[in-house]
Amino acid sequence: MTRFEPNLRIPGPTSLPPSVREAGGRQMINHRGPEFAAMLGRIQTGMRPYFGTQSEIAVLSCAGTGGLEAAVVNVLSPGDRVLGVSIGAFGDRFAKIAEVYGAAVDRVSAEWGHAARPDEVRERLRGGDYRAVLLTHNETSTGVMNPIPDLAAAIHQESPETLILVDSVSALGAVPFEMDGWGTDVVVTGSQKAWMAAPGLAMVAASERAWAAMEIAQMPRFYLDLRRHRESARSGETPWTPAIAVIYQVDEGLRLMAAEGAENVFARHEACAAATRAGLEGLGFELFADAANRSTTVTAAWIPDGVDWKAFNGEVKRRGVVLAGGQGKLAGKVFRVGHLGSVTVDEILGAIATLETVSVTAGRPVEVGAAVAAAQRAAIEAGIARVPVAAGA
Repeated sequence: MTRFEPNLRIPGPTSLPPSVREAGGRQMINHRGPEFAAMLGRIQTGMRPYFGTQSEIAVLSCAGTGGLEAAVVNVLSPGDRVLGVSIGAFGDRFAKIAEVYGAAVDRVSAEWGHAARPDEVRERLRGGDYRAVLLTHNETSTGVMNPIPDLAAAIHQESPETLILVDSVSALGAVPFEMDGWGTDVVVTGSQKAWMAAPGLAMVAASERAWAAMEIAQMPRFYLDLRRHRESARSGETPWTPAIAVIYQVDEGLRLMAAEGAENVFARHEACAAATRAGLEGLGFELFADAANRSTTVTAAWIPDGVDWKAFNGEVKRRGVVLAGGQGKLAGKVFRVGHLGSVTVDEILGAIATLETVSVTAGRPVEVGAAVAAAQRAAIEAGIARVPVAAGA
């Protein structure tokens, strides 16, 4: 990273490695030709281990929200009873999509900053005859990561016929996921997060029982009809004109991830998350999320009383670090630091050093060097010794 490039510490879109940027500038190709077919096949093959599935993966030219809409309209019918499990703004959005298409949505909402409780979900399912449960894997508005294996197990125990739809837009690719092993039915992710590419693609995988549900689902669908995508993909195509430049980038991002190795990708994200948390706490910021379920890809922290956040953040941005503000009811109350994609520990240490400098100049009671040292120690304790620099960074 040069001094002319910002240290983009938001939960997405994420910074692009040089080779990924170059890939996006390649000349167009025939999306009905063999070169595209080979690339689409590589993407499906490369993503399956991160989804933890043997199922086919649809590549949709839309944002992650389009992928969530696809999850809803392909397996549900108007009037179906759905349990929307929300732990923040994006959980609320997932439920709203189902409502717009006519599902009868009941909600169970955790206090923001906390994960969903499997026992509460199990209790809400009891006797409810729910067609599906909507889960958020990683809630970027609060910096909380849900325990999907535990939640899925609770759902299967209480209501084994209920479909499990998972928004993993900001988690998949950065943390382990076992779609087949955990028994989830539709899983959605997006190109601009852990996959180190530009916005514009949603990738969706469906289980065998989800594919069966698509044959009887009655919600309207055309562009997002996953059956059309599966049929076309078997011939190496997409049913509609795809976002070829972003597909180039995802293909290159997957090549970099393969060179790094999945376990190293996961370990690097853990180290960056640990460094971020320790560094922010070393600066006197109180972390927002409950310690038991803090996200591996984004950290939220309270804005301290007496801090003019607009002025403070302006100084941080002037020094090249870009942070995210709060969303929904947390707007103006928290800020967020993204640590996913091609992120390195060095980039996190640089961000903490900048926050430290601005804190000192703003007169906050900060010991110079202490926060960076705390972040570095946390990264080492998280296993940075075995974590390589992000491939291509």
